[in-house]
Amino acid sequence: MPLASGLRGARVLVTAASQGIGYGAAQAFLGEGARVVVNSSNADRLTAAVRRLERLGEVHGVVADLTRPDELDRLLPETLDHLGGLDTLAYVTGSPHPGVFMEQGYEDWARAASLLVVSPSYLARKAAEAMLSGGSAGRMVFLASFAIREPIPNLATSNVCRIAIAGLVRTLARELGPRGIRVNGILPGYIRTARIDEVVRDAARRQGTSPEEILRGIEREIPLGRIGTPEELGRAVVFLGSDLSSYVSGALLPVDGGILRSVG
Repeated sequence: MPLASGLRGARVLVTAASQGIGYGAAQAFLGEGARVVVNSSNADRLTAAVRRLERLGEVHGVVADLTRPDELDRLLPETLDHLGGLDTLAYVTGSPHPGVFMEQGYEDWARAASLLVVSPSYLARKAAEAMLSGGSAGRMVFLASFAIREPIPNLATSNVCRIAIAGLVRTLARELGPRGIRVNGILPGYIRTARIDEVVRDAARRQGTSPEEILRGIEREIPLGRIGTPEELGRAVVFLGSDLSSYVSGALLPVDGGILRSVG
């Protein structure tokens, strides 16, 4: 029996999707025939992304800042206006700036917590309400980082705050599973995006070396020997956000080229 994602005509929201990981996920969903809303806080980047993605299928853009409650309150209703319901939420977000713990002030922690703790939790409730009211056997996929298992140097706020995604995934899997909604998470490793460029530049500055040397060092640590691509990560998001993973809930899937050393 051939594998089928069940995504043709499915209604999907992908946040922070004007570039990078979110854009790769949107591409992957559209490739499976889903109807997709992409979100970004940057109107110009979002317009350009929608223009590129339109070649693949039905896609709509909604401008909203994930750190602002009033804009989160608007994101779901506008998504429902475009799609008529919601089957899959893929929560992707930008990352806090690099930096060690002793460099972080109150505002740094407040922004990181808003982006990586409050926003996904609040949006998850809104998405669950939409799925339940529409009778959808919904799916949620939250992007975290392999850093929640093995902290990455110079990424203090991300190391601390992204751990909340694991708690959110496990909590929602238990609470929403009996109502037909599956919830999972992905732990990306190093993926070729503007974020990895920022991390590499910061590490090079601190270590007094070149970004190219830092990048080569990272690649030597990855068993597969290379940085991943947004397209590769997007396929994992589609797996967890579709019927392909119909008996998977509460899971945290590393997509990291094998870099994690920890067991469990």
